Amino acid sequence: MQSPDGDVFDCVLSHLQPAFDHPLLKGHKPLVRQFIDSSYPPLPKGNETSETEEIAESFQQWHDSGESCPEGTVPIRRTTEKDVLRANKLRRFGKKPIRHLRRDSSGNGPLTTPQLLQHAVVFVNGDQYYGAKANINVWAPKVTDPYEFSLSQIWVISGSFENDLNTIEAGWQVSPELYGDSYPRFFTYWTTDAYQATGCYNLLCSGFVQTNNKIAIGAAISPRSSYRGRQFDIGLMVWKDPKHGHWWLEFGSGLLVGYWPDFLFSHLRSHASMVQFGGEIVNSRSTGGGHTYTQMGSGHFADEGFGKSSYFRNLQTVDWDNNLLPLNNLHLLADHSNCYDIRQGRNGVWGTYFYYGGPGRNIRCP
Repeated sequence: MQSPDGDVFDCVLSHLQPAFDHPLLKGHKPLVRQFIDSSYPPLPKGNETSETEEIAESFQQWHDSGESCPEGTVPIRRTTEKDVLRANKLRRFGKKPIRHLRRDSSGNGPLTTPQLLQHAVVFVNGDQYYGAKANINVWAPKVTDPYEFSLSQIWVISGSFENDLNTIEAGWQVSPELYGDSYPRFFTYWTTDAYQATGCYNLLCSGFVQTNNKIAIGAAISPRSSYRGRQFDIGLMVWKDPKHGHWWLEFGSGLLVGYWPDFLFSHLRSHASMVQFGGEIVNSRSTGGGHTYTQMGSGHFADEGFGKSSYFRNLQTVDWDNNLLPLNNLHLLADHSNCYDIRQGRNGVWGTYFYYGGPGRNIRCP
């Protein structure tokens, strides 16, 4: 199928998708087949959030073609020769930069590497977490260097920040290197060794098992929010299925995309020790030549508020008994607040929320 944005999607038989090339998934059958006569993994309880009329849900641009994949197949974005040739390093195609991490999840701070990756995030730690949920405002930030990216996502984290970090990640990103354009795209990521060798974006390596024939990972999101205009967001939830132990991903209103089998992980096989929400950019000029102009979120600072600044709303975590809970003991971090900042709040409509982002290089961020 050809998407209006130029992407091509193939409908691949569920049992032939890339996930099953992983050695640990040999002989594994997609769980969707087992749930036909019973049920999908039980959704977390207590999901009571209010919607506002001024916000609409974003979906995926490839649906504008009016086509979809038949039952028993999953849509997979076709990787082209141009995609591979754009990679800065071929052996790192589909992977995030290796991070020289300095903090661990039992300490006082989250995943952060000021020299290359810069963040404006909120996080919780110090407890056992079995999932996370949020609505994420969708924009199309400007990325000024082909090897930089700008993303907004949820991180579910466990392990140390040395070499055995486990993460599950989902959100939207603009990455000219990975996709060849400047559209915000729905993405996933995972690693079990602090981004060194395991895991990748989307379905570019084996591991994540897709079960949905209507959602394409890596597809452009449409419509997008505009400054002083209409706002759009996507609902995302990652949670650990209490029945089988796998980590499931929900997109939008009740669309289960698929799952990361628990046996892919070491620390996340049991639970997460940190959950993080927010934005991340690559600043490839951080070692000299001034800060990048790459934007985070809407490209505007948090204090500009609704319709101008980007937001996360209805932030929740999942506890051991599969209950959605509001966040307690929330921490805020902006690596470079003159470049990208963050402000948190709470009300009866949005629950726990925050505004975040910024323009990158400016008079206060040289």
